[in-house]
Amino acid sequence: MYKHRVFAFLCLLSVPLLSGLAQAADNAIESAEQKKADARAAYIRSHYAKYEYQIPMRDGVKLFTSVYIPYDRTHKYPMLMQRTPYRVAPYGAGKYKSKLGPSEIFEKEGFIFVFQDVRGKFMSEGQYVNMRPQDAFEKGGKAADDATDTYDTIDWLVKHVPNNNGRVGMWGTSYPGYYTSVAAIHAHPALKAISPQAPIADWFFDDFHRNGAFVTPMAFLFFDTFDKQREGPMAAWPEGMKSRTPDGYEFFRELGPLSNVNKKYFKGTRPFWNELTEHPNYDDYWKARNVLQHFHNVKPQVLIVGGWYDTEDLYGPLATYQTMSEKNDKDNVHLVMGPWFHGQWNRADGDHMGEAQFGFDTSKWFQQRILLPFFTKNLKGADEPDPQRVTVFETGANRWRGFDHWPPQGGESKTLYLGADENLLSQPEAKGGYGDYVSDPHKPVPHSAHISRGWDRPYMAEDQRFTARRTDVLVFDAPAAEQDQTIAGPVDVDLWVSTSQSAADFIVKLVDVFPGKDVNTDEVDRDTGNRHELVRWGVMRGRFRNSMSDPQPFEPNKPTRVKFQLLDVFHTIKRGHRLEIQVQSSMFPFLDMNPQKYVDNIFQARPADFVKAEHRVYHSAQYPSAIHYRVVGR
Repeated sequence: MYKHRVFAFLCLLSVPLLSGLAQAADNAIESAEQKKADARAAYIRSHYAKYEYQIPMRDGVKLFTSVYIPYDRTHKYPMLMQRTPYRVAPYGAGKYKSKLGPSEIFEKEGFIFVFQDVRGKFMSEGQYVNMRPQDAFEKGGKAADDATDTYDTIDWLVKHVPNNNGRVGMWGTSYPGYYTSVAAIHAHPALKAISPQAPIADWFFDDFHRNGAFVTPMAFLFFDTFDKQREGPMAAWPEGMKSRTPDGYEFFRELGPLSNVNKKYFKGTRPFWNELTEHPNYDDYWKARNVLQHFHNVKPQVLIVGGWYDTEDLYGPLATYQTMSEKNDKDNVHLVMGPWFHGQWNRADGDHMGEAQFGFDTSKWFQQRILLPFFTKNLKGADEPDPQRVTVFETGANRWRGFDHWPPQGGESKTLYLGADENLLSQPEAKGGYGDYVSDPHKPVPHSAHISRGWDRPYMAEDQRFTARRTDVLVFDAPAAEQDQTIAGPVDVDLWVSTSQSAADFIVKLVDVFPGKDVNTDEVDRDTGNRHELVRWGVMRGRFRNSMSDPQPFEPNKPTRVKFQLLDVFHTIKRGHRLEIQVQSSMFPFLDMNPQKYVDNIFQARPADFVKAEHRVYHSAQYPSAIHYRVVGR
């Protein structure tokens, strides 16, 4: 008895001791990171001189621009520019940024760094327009848009900034990635290299829209501040709404129909939100803002960067690469796709993303081996090899690979058919069958098992057992792989479905199911055994199954074909793993809830329109639901 009491007492003592040690370790890491950040800021302050300019555009509007010039005058430097709607602070000649380049190695390499507030944002003059239609070159005269503003800025910089070598590069992530892409439209001759990173391409498919479904948390949280109107130039971000809860599922469920956003919160004071809700279909409003239509005869060298786990802009880099490549005669367009969330390649360690582990720092690898050499070669004439046309990270196998095209040419086409007893089959079933479930808009399937505001990143590689075990999710598994199988490119989804109502969403997930035992020890893997790792997901809002511009209701209980694509993957289902497909009709709150009663504009749906529905997914020779993909060898 005495021994048991002593053991219990020691255990109680060990809890605060271990907790203290963990806290000390965290503090040490934070201290080391802060010292590193301080050293980087000190290097910038002692090696660069900052200047601020108001650069005139062709229509007389002036854009605020800050320029950091190396103190070294032994040779001329190229300029590396970023145009942003997110402000170029800190403002003031004596106030310095703590970061200038995509990483610290750029600042030590030496460039003239340029940052500009785009037209209508923060300290720049003019009116801001989201995804402004690029038509000024065609109009001529003093007409201005994002492309002409870039041209006029570069023209002024090369003529007025001292000690520049006449060569300019651009880079930026997300919206700044879009502004980088736009620079290629009738590019200035001095613009030699651009790196659009996670660029927005078409806002009916990027960010807030996914095949017609609406990403409510992203749009709501982003436009709360970004869409606030200003009275004139301003240096600070406008104040947003105070958060009421960290639980986005609960918040957006209580919000109810999207029409309540203006009633309860925005009160009609967010102009772009209003426009967005007035254009629920892919009409001329959205088509005019599709920047892809302008990417022909691109002259600068281009390095497009994206992340396989980017929940904001995965469509953008893939579509930008395909469009620029197909509409260009020169071999000057390159693509890098890594295992990253939005912007992770520049601002975070790249050895993991959420629960997915990669074994080494993929971000640093990219910065040192690809991004910096790309700019030094094209802006400084450095003796660097050309980057491979396509450099992509193979998730699952966790290695970089290079190709001449994307998707890779060759390979083998594969088809897996949904079948009875939750199976994926190589042939369609001879007799009829279907899986069914009830979709309840008042109790939707969560997009993540974790509590968040609803706009988060780790869920892109999250364990999907929490959905697989719900009754409103269908699950289909292939047999354990006998050998490694590398899926490359988009995954085509071909479903035969029906609904008891007149509207429905269909969400398909591609999942990698790990074996229960460690293959090397033949013992139970307590860390990742039976993990259901999300590889890719996609959605089709059923009303848009035939056209994004001309929505149609379902005829209740009639088998109907719904086809769409899951965006590209490059993932290896390893030997002993299983490929799994999950089908569901909600993914809340990341995607808005379909009322399931057809209405002309979901942004105007009423509470009474949100009804339960029974959905069926058929699997038979007559209605062969399937997925199609390609596999490549080593």
